[in-house]
Amino acid sequence: MTTQNTRFPIGWWTNDLDEVDREIARMAMLCGVHLLEPGVVRRVLEKDASVCGASNPLAFAKLHDFIMLHLAIRDKAAEAFGQPQIAQVEDYLVERLRKTFPDLAGKWPPA
Repeated sequence: MTTQNTRFPIGWWTNDLDEVDREIARMAMLCGVHLLEPGVVRRVLEKDASVCGASNPLAFAKLHDFIMLHLAIRDKAAEAFGQPQIAQVEDYLVERLRKTFPDLAGKWPPA
């Protein structure tokens, strides 16, 4: 594994993002949110529950919070390793999520 400017290997960041992204996918499925469709992440970040296909306020709040956590981890990882390497990590995670959760089809990661 590669390390740069940090004592944590990049695999640590990958595992962290993977766990968070799986929770995002789970919460999106519980809420009936097609998270990967254009504009949906932004609406979740704005706490617009009208994107939900099923009413689940607790899962929707967690969805919002996990997206915020994903963004924070991604920013910290980009500082530690650089944007190109983090983009490769995210591409890998996105591909795994698309295979595991096909109902979330669309654009990812959140911008």
